[in-house]
Amino acid sequence: MTSTEAITTAAARAADAAPPAAPAAEPTSAAGRRARRLLTRAARATAVPALSFALGVALWYGVTYLLLSPDRRFLLPPPHEVVTHSFLDATRMEPMLTALGVTARIAALGFLCAALIGVGLGALMSQARWIERLLYPYAVMLQVIPVLAIVPLIGLWFGYGTGSRVIVCVMIALFPIITNTHFGLRSVDRGMHELFTLGRSSRGRRLVLLELPAALPSILTGLRIASGQVVIGAILGDMFFARGEPGIGTLLDGYRATLRSEDLIASILLASAFGIAVFTLFTVLSRLVVGRWHSSGDPR
Repeated sequence: MTSTEAITTAAARAADAAPPAAPAAEPTSAAGRRARRLLTRAARATAVPALSFALGVALWYGVTYLLLSPDRRFLLPPPHEVVTHSFLDATRMEPMLTALGVTARIAALGFLCAALIGVGLGALMSQARWIERLLYPYAVMLQVIPVLAIVPLIGLWFGYGTGSRVIVCVMIALFPIITNTHFGLRSVDRGMHELFTLGRSSRGRRLVLLELPAALPSILTGLRIASGQVVIGAILGDMFFARGEPGIGTLLDGYRATLRSEDLIASILLASAFGIAVFTLFTVLSRLVVGRWHSSGDPR
């Protein structure tokens, strides 16, 4: 046997004696892939809002330092002054948060009343054409009449306290709930109605078991729209009906009158953040309720 053959034979024996190689790493588990997809989706969802926020701050700085002269810069102080002067000062932030809590409570009460009244009227209008023709003009009237034009009348009739603030919230939020509920109930598939007719179902049973579940996406859309409008109504009510606990709208009016620009802007930002939070909450709720079986809950 030559030396080359001996080396080859020894190598073959060593390979046979060596333990089997470890299997290749398994593909990433389903949980890992799902986690990566969630992270990618979260990054995509936050990238555009973050860019928009950065552009907004840059525009704010540009207006403050490029368009306003130094003696007029108090009209729009730069963002860092608003943060240090208002947001980081506990003595200034505490009354703002307290007032925002009052506004939130009034908005919640107004939204609850608007939801009950709006869904009830929308369901009632869907039951007969003559009821729709009777009530719909008043719903449209609530939408087209400027609330500010009838605020004095609301004050004369109901006083200038919390009750009037709630009424303003209801008036602003009622129309989208009525119209979306009515549309959803009127859009139920005719074939499903025929099945309930064959089963000799009563009108109430048809409403509860067929129409309301089928109209749920439209109802939730109306509630989502109204959730943003009710915050506007609560702030307007604070401004015009100042008796009782001051809301964030009351503070806005006071800061405007005394030219406290930093506190005014901070209060506006707090009110805006509250409105966005409420709208986002109802958006998430809508997706959780109907996202699995209706296109309106698609998160795309």
